[in-house]
Amino acid sequence: MAAAGGRQVTVDGHPLALTNLDKVLYPATGTTKGEVIAYYAAIGAVLVPHLWQRPITRKRWPDGVGEDGDPPGVFFAKNLPKGTPDWVRRYTIEHSEGSNDYPIANDIATLVWLAQLAALELHVPQWRFTDDGTSLPPDRLVLDLDPGEGVSLAACAEVAGWVREVLDGAGLPSHPVTSGSKGIHLYARLDGSITTEDATNLARELAEALQAAHPDRVTAVMRRADRAGRVFLDWSQNNGNKTTIAPYSLRGRTRPWVAAPRTWEELADPDLRQLEFDEVLSRIADSGDLLAALASPEAVAALGDVRPSLADLSGEPGAPGPAAGPVATSP
Repeated sequence: MAAAGGRQVTVDGHPLALTNLDKVLYPATGTTKGEVIAYYAAIGAVLVPHLWQRPITRKRWPDGVGEDGDPPGVFFAKNLPKGTPDWVRRYTIEHSEGSNDYPIANDIATLVWLAQLAALELHVPQWRFTDDGTSLPPDRLVLDLDPGEGVSLAACAEVAGWVREVLDGAGLPSHPVTSGSKGIHLYARLDGSITTEDATNLARELAEALQAAHPDRVTAVMRRADRAGRVFLDWSQNNGNKTTIAPYSLRGRTRPWVAAPRTWEELADPDLRQLEFDEVLSRIADSGDLLAALASPEAVAALGDVRPSLADLSGEPGAPGPAAGPVATSP
C-alpha cells in the first residue's frame, strides 16, 4: 500500500509506489510531483527513443525548484541509489574517481521511477551502449547555443540559422530544440563513422569559424567574461564524458519548461519563447515527434505509436496523465 498522498501503480508490468503526489515542485505554477510523474508517463513513448541505451545523469530537486529556480538540496546523481529496483537496466562506467552504475531508460516504467525520485532533468551523452555494455561512436552532433547577458532568445535563434547553414553545407541537416532554460540546442544525425574526439573537433571548428565571421555576435570561448552580448556556441558537449539535457526532459527552472523540439519556422518568430510541459504534450498529440529523425528505430519499434492522453495520476482533476495502456493504478 502506498503512503498517504501516494498511489500504487503498475507500469509495464512493474509495481511502483508513488509518494507525495500533491507536493508542489514548481511553486510559480503550482505544478505537483504527481503532474511531473504523469508528464513523464505521457511523453515516454516519444522520449524513450532519444534516451535509448544512453546512460542517464539525473539532476534532482527533492524539495522542488523554489521561487528562484536554484534552491538548496539540488544535486546531480550519476550512480544508482540503494534500493533501485532490479528491473532497472544499468551499465557501469569507469571514472578516474571510481565506477558508477548508470540507469538506462528503455521503458516508460524507468521514466516513472526516475520522476518519483524528483529527477526533473535527464542528461545524456551523444553516444549509446550496445546490449553487452560496449560504448558506440556518437550518433548525433550537438551545439548548445547559450545567450550571454543582453541577448534575447530571438537573437539566439538568428545565430542558430547561421549554424544551420554551415551544417547543411556539410551534409548534416540540423534540428532545433529550445532548451527549456535560456538557449537553443541544435542536433545533427551522425552515421557512427566518427569518434567522439572527431565530433568534438568538428563542432569546435564550426563554432570558431562562426566566431571569426561574426565576432560581435558569437563566441566559441568558454570564459563567461567573453559572453556578454554574444551567443556562446558550446561545442564541448560532444566530448564522450559530457552530457546534454535530453530532448523532452523537464527543466528545473521556475516554470515547468521542457527541452522542446521546434520547427525552423518557429525559430523565425520574434516572439519565440520556451514551452511548458502541457504545451509539449499538446504538440506531440497533434504533430508527433519533430525530432524523429534522431530517434532510435529499435526503440520506436519496441514502443509502438503510443500518443499521450490526459488521465488523473496525481488525484487532482485535470492533471496530465500517462499514455493509454502502460499504466494501471490502484488506490
